[in-house]
Amino acid sequence: MNRYPSQPLILSGNKPYGLSLTYRHLPEKNPKKALRDLTKLFDPQKGIFGLGEPLVSAFSRKIPGLRTFPGLSGINCSSPSTQGSLWFFLQGDDRGDIFDQTERLSDILGDVFAPDDQIDTFLYSGGKDLSGYEDGTENPDGEKAAEVAIIEEGMGLSGSSLVAVQRWIHDLKHFRTHSQKERDNMIGRKQDTNEELHDASPTAHVKRSAQESYSPSAYMLRRSMPWALNFQQGLEFIAFGKTLDPFENVLRRMMGLDDGITDALFTFSRPVRGGYYWCPPITGDRLDLRFLLE
Repeated sequence: MNRYPSQPLILSGNKPYGLSLTYRHLPEKNPKKALRDLTKLFDPQKGIFGLGEPLVSAFSRKIPGLRTFPGLSGINCSSPSTQGSLWFFLQGDDRGDIFDQTERLSDILGDVFAPDDQIDTFLYSGGKDLSGYEDGTENPDGEKAAEVAIIEEGMGLSGSSLVAVQRWIHDLKHFRTHSQKERDNMIGRKQDTNEELHDASPTAHVKRSAQESYSPSAYMLRRSMPWALNFQQGLEFIAFGKTLDPFENVLRRMMGLDDGITDALFTFSRPVRGGYYWCPPITGDRLDLRFLLE
């Protein structure tokens, strides 16, 4: 059982349907009332909520470890920043329920925050990526998940988490032009058994992103989900942690910024959005924004 008052869906895992939704703050509007209303009306059992550094800065406060998502250029690849003010990851067993949640959010946020981006997500084949490979094989669970993802100390901070949200577009048609053996070698696992290939190429995704190979280790709690829209498809990569360093360290290595070796993932996929957010704790069954509002 989680010892800290974290938003429940961070640790409990994804539901069949999701909606990743970002808003930007209209700078001429005071956000305090909308955020106070959000603490009263948003149900943490139905979604995860986070605030970006641009909004936190408006309160002249600083969340330890929170920063703006960096735009990076690597070797034959790039990773853009599309940092938002608010991020929601709504979830449910029914798509209609998520639609209703979105409408309620629109009413709560009024004319203080403007919608910036949204993407519908879904569970695929028991939790696989649309490439057909299992996603998040080394995800921590139980107490380990809480140790990795949940901040333990600080008034108004205990129970909170930091999250990296990065959207990837897959070129699955190109990926499938490769033989099964080539695809396995690009990922670093056998698709049918999920067994790691120890003799895979140094560019294999598993080798580039192995969390235990970093110092300190780069463990994250991943809650990523696939998406498909308008003949495009990909992954909404979502990773929680006490710090954003593990995500950023893995991304930099994947892009070849550490040793000049670019992750094979970039041969068929590319990131198109990225943001960092602070997910506040809860008190009872409501969001706790004391750190900002008091």
